[in-house]
Amino acid sequence: MTPFVEIGFHQLAKSGEHAAGDVFLSHKTAAGRVVCVLADGLGSGIKAHVLGGLTATMAMRFVAADIDMEKAAGIIMSTLPVCSERQIGYSTFTIVDITPSGAVSIVEYDNPRALIIAPEGPKEPCKHELTVQTACLGARTLRVSRFQASVGDRAVFFTDGVSQSGMGSDLYPLGWGENRARKCCAAQVRNNSEISARKLARSLVASANSIDSSRRHDDISCAVVYIRRPRKLLVLTGPPFDSSKDSALADILREFDGVKVICGGTTAQIMSRELRTPVTVDLSRIDPKIPPMSQMEGVDLVTEGALTLSRAAELLDRRCEPESLAPNAAMRLLEAFINSDSIHFIVGTRINEAHQDPNLPAELDIRRNLVRRIAGLLKENYLKETRIELI
Repeated sequence: MTPFVEIGFHQLAKSGEHAAGDVFLSHKTAAGRVVCVLADGLGSGIKAHVLGGLTATMAMRFVAADIDMEKAAGIIMSTLPVCSERQIGYSTFTIVDITPSGAVSIVEYDNPRALIIAPEGPKEPCKHELTVQTACLGARTLRVSRFQASVGDRAVFFTDGVSQSGMGSDLYPLGWGENRARKCCAAQVRNNSEISARKLARSLVASANSIDSSRRHDDISCAVVYIRRPRKLLVLTGPPFDSSKDSALADILREFDGVKVICGGTTAQIMSRELRTPVTVDLSRIDPKIPPMSQMEGVDLVTEGALTLSRAAELLDRRCEPESLAPNAAMRLLEAFINSDSIHFIVGTRINEAHQDPNLPAELDIRRNLVRRIAGLLKENYLKETRIELI
C-alpha cells in the first residue's frame, strides 16, 4: 500500500492584526509529488501577508514546474525586495518537496530549522549549506536537507513566532527557543504516536501562544508533514437507482475495511433492512439548523443527506476546523473527511422528490453535485484521494 502524505497547518496572527504575515501553501502535482511552502513576510499585517504570499506562490510554482529547489530558492532571494533599513530580504521561507517514492528535500532560508521525527524519535537528515549570490543581498546561505522517508516519519517546520514566543518575559527573556519547541513536538509524538499532523501543528501553536500569554508579538505558525498508511473512508449517500442493487450495496458496506458513513435517511433505512440492524435517531444533541445523527451498529456515522452534505461542503470550503464547531452531524462529517485520506463515495442515483422542491434553498444541490463539490474541495484543499461511484 502506497503511504499517504498528511499535511497539517495551524496559525495564530499577531495580536491586533487581522492578516498574518506567515503564509502556508501546499499542492499535490499530477505526478504525485507533494510540495509545501511556509513563508514569513517581514513585519506583520497586510504588507507582510503580501510579501509572504508572493514568496510562497513563487516557490510553489517553481518547484511544481520541476525547477530545482535550490535554483528556485536562489531566484526567489534575488527577486524579493530588500528592507532599506535592515538590509535583509522581505521574506524567509521553508520549502518541502516529497516525491511519490518518499524522497524528501527541504530547503530553508532564515526560518527555524525543520524537525524530523521518526517513530523512534527525532533524527538528523543529511544536510549541507549552499551559498547563493543574490543581486541585492550579496551572498546568502541556504540550508538543504535530504532523506528517504519511511512510514511514521514526520517533518515539523515553523516560523520564528514559535521560537521567539515569550521573549522579554521573566521565564524566557530570550524567547522559548528552537530547541524547546522541538522538544515539545517530540514529546507530543512520544506520548501519542498516532497524533495527526493537524493536531500536532495545533498543539505546538497552542504551546507557543500560552508562553506568550495569548499576547502574541508575532504570527505563530506551524506546519507538519506526516508519512503514514492511508486511512480509508466509505460514504454511502442515496438509494441505488435499481432497488435490486440494495443487497450488493449492503455487502460493500459490511465488508469495507475503514470508517463507514451513511448520509441520508432513506439510505440508512435500506442498509438497516438489508443488514438486519436497527437504526435509531440520537436526540441527545439537537441543532436548529442540522438534522440529528442516528446510530447503527457497524456504521461509524449516520446523518441526514442533502442538508448535512451541503453544510459539510460549506465548512470544507471555509477550511473550518472541527474543534471550533458545535458537535452536530455536519461537524462529525467534516471530522471524518479531514481525518481520512482515501475517500470512496458511492452515490445512489434514485431521485428524491423532496430535493426538487422550489421552496428549498438554491444552494441545496442534488446529491451527486454536492458530492462532486465535496470531492473537489477535499482533493484541492486537503490533498485527499477521492473516488466517486454512481449506482
